[in-house]
Amino acid sequence: MSRLSAVSLFAGCGGSDLGLRYAGVEPIWANELSEIACQHYAEVVGPGIIHQGDIRAIEKFPKAEVLVGCYPCQGYSQAGRRTCTDGINFSLQQFDRALRLIKPRAFIVENVDGMRFSQNKSSSKTNSHGFRIAGYRVKWSALDAKDYGLAQDRRRLFLVGIRPSERIEFRFPDPTHGDGHGLKPYRTLRDVIWKYRDAPPDSYDAAPLHWYYLSRNRRRTWGQQAPCVVAHWRHVGLHPDSPPLRRVGTDRWEFTPRGARPTI
Repeated sequence: MSRLSAVSLFAGCGGSDLGLRYAGVEPIWANELSEIACQHYAEVVGPGIIHQGDIRAIEKFPKAEVLVGCYPCQGYSQAGRRTCTDGINFSLQQFDRALRLIKPRAFIVENVDGMRFSQNKSSSKTNSHGFRIAGYRVKWSALDAKDYGLAQDRRRLFLVGIRPSERIEFRFPDPTHGDGHGLKPYRTLRDVIWKYRDAPPDSYDAAPLHWYYLSRNRRRTWGQQAPCVVAHWRHVGLHPDSPPLRRVGTDRWEFTPRGARPTI
């Protein structure tokens, strides 16, 4: 089967595009604002694909069969600013603009689960409506990475649009892992990082945890999945061997009987 071509927007460091390649979709052009992310993208996916810069300054895009993107989520994220009027939320308009210029056979959008919550429903509906006006049948679903074999509890919203002329009815994949009949057992932290349990002390992040990280009990044991992995060093997840946390007040947890890392 011939491979499909793809344009990738808000491409980050290339993880999603690497997954596309494994699935038979070849990224031919990508855009990302962060220079550091672009450098890593070139190492992970390959050189000559990623173009660094502000998407608002791009007037023309290459033609491709698929358009993919994860526009910035800070205003939607439950771990972020949670402000539906945040200016960064309107980056989705740039994806819509590119969609109308490229006119791909299909598109894929991935973003935080918070997009479907009540405070963001207006933006989400406007976005989906715009995709339909552009000529696509759109389906969406909230999928959790742990249901598909990752040892991480990571729920994300996916929107998939396909032109009616393709005569394809898209269906999201059924979970492969879980507690139900016929499913493989969830993968745990023990399954994937037990071999790193005795790593040298200087290989662990000793920087202070952000206070927001300890506003919830975010510690996971060896028999559980990791919480959502975030980008900032102040939110790096706790090692399963860290001491337990206990609630000491509203949105405040602390280690007991000893601390794992300081808090700021």
